[in-house]
Amino acid sequence: MLIGAAELLPHLKDRTGSDPGELLEFTDVDALRALEAITERRPGVVAIEKDFAATPRGSALINRIKADPSLTQSEIRIVSQTADPVKVTKGKATEAAAAPAQPPAPLDQRGTRRSPRFRIVGQVEVLVDGNLAMLVDLSAIGAQVLSPTVLKPNQRLRMALSDEHSSVRFNASVAWASFEIPKNTTPRYRAGIEFIDADKAAVNAYLARHKQS
Repeated sequence: MLIGAAELLPHLKDRTGSDPGELLEFTDVDALRALEAITERRPGVVAIEKDFAATPRGSALINRIKADPSLTQSEIRIVSQTADPVKVTKGKATEAAAAPAQPPAPLDQRGTRRSPRFRIVGQVEVLVDGNLAMLVDLSAIGAQVLSPTVLKPNQRLRMALSDEHSSVRFNASVAWASFEIPKNTTPRYRAGIEFIDADKAAVNAYLARHKQS
């Protein structure tokens, strides 16, 4: 199975090292269609065009294939018009598929930890630019969220932490973001949010009510 832009597929077919069997043109949402086809047909080789492999959706697709026990026999190859195919080992990502298998490090783990970070108990929803997102962890200066809507690094946004006791609203920005295709759930963005002008006392009070003990 060869995945790439329509205009590149005929040229890439000869570079896969074997007959890919099926050619798939990708668009902004075709990582999901490709995953469905791969899961259903379990091809021996999944060849992915290099530029697509380097996108968040391409990287998420590669990581999803690597994590699926039913696809252990599916070999992943990164192909381009100018180089020989590169095999992606199941233990690590190649340079062409640069997204890590695990989400990027949260804000407070980049360099010196600036504020203690705590996991959140249960399913706690917050508002990120007016859209619901799931709160994963929280500190006085930042948070990690799971969002069904697109979040991009350096994106400025409004955030709200609300419960029956209070509502804390403030400006924030996206420090990092990655696209994920979890098994048996809808695609989502995992993102680290950095608070800009949040009231730390109010955030800490909210955190005390929702953090794991």
